[in-house]
Amino acid sequence: MKKMYLLVASALMLCFSACDTARQTQEAENQTPAETSVGGPTPVGAVMSKNGLRVYAFDNSQRYPESQLRLNTPPAGGVVEPGPVQFSYSLSNYELTRMTPHSNAEHMANSHQGQHIHNIVDNEPYTAHYETEFTKEIGEGEHVILSFLSRSYHESLKHKGAYDLRKITVGKPTESLEFDESAPHMFYSRPKGEYVGPAETEKVMLDFYLVNTDLSTTGNKVRATINGTEFILDRWMPYIMEGLPMGENTIKLELIDNNGNVLPGPFNSVERTFTLKPAA
Repeated sequence: MKKMYLLVASALMLCFSACDTARQTQEAENQTPAETSVGGPTPVGAVMSKNGLRVYAFDNSQRYPESQLRLNTPPAGGVVEPGPVQFSYSLSNYELTRMTPHSNAEHMANSHQGQHIHNIVDNEPYTAHYETEFTKEIGEGEHVILSFLSRSYHESLKHKGAYDLRKITVGKPTESLEFDESAPHMFYSRPKGEYVGPAETEKVMLDFYLVNTDLSTTGNKVRATINGTEFILDRWMPYIMEGLPMGENTIKLELIDNNGNVLPGPFNSVERTFTLKPAA
């Protein structure tokens, strides 16, 4: 009888344990990223919500790990004449003008001309280029040129080889530009310009480019101040912003250390405005 009692008790304990495990598994599956509490970097998709704004990273875009970009002219450290400067790139394993095949193209501002190159001079707003050769007006002086590959909805490719950074001289400048190419740098990319209609204004992408650094909870971070509300970003990923009002919006990005200090560098603090408009 005692043996039978022990067998029944053991069976009940196994049943309770299995049921509890199943319950915990179901609860974990039902949790949204915003409700999940974990250590380490902010989970992809975890929503940071303040003052009616929602900000979260995404990482589901099609990847192009073999894609390579290199700027051939102007040469690194080269001297060119002021005015229309000739740019020429080498490109492999990436198709310009192709529409990036992903649902993100339907829910964010998307270039109808397809995939392209972002060309940034001195961290000014980028120009988008759909061919590997073009000319661009650049004034006299020393300049920093960042180029990187972009999906059709303007999300940058962030792997090594997908970008080119160099310093060039245009004309005969009287002042030198202090820029350490080996130091940590941040360049602004998106948002930019005007966004029209719900397909572009409900989800606005925030994207920036890092060189010689990454982000972490214990290291460097990006402080994004959106219409006066501060968010700390500890992953180098594209982010979605929701809840932005119609009209002009302001965003300030700062590359900071773990103590909140802006890192030295001419482009590590930048402020831009962009405009949201309802459908016509």
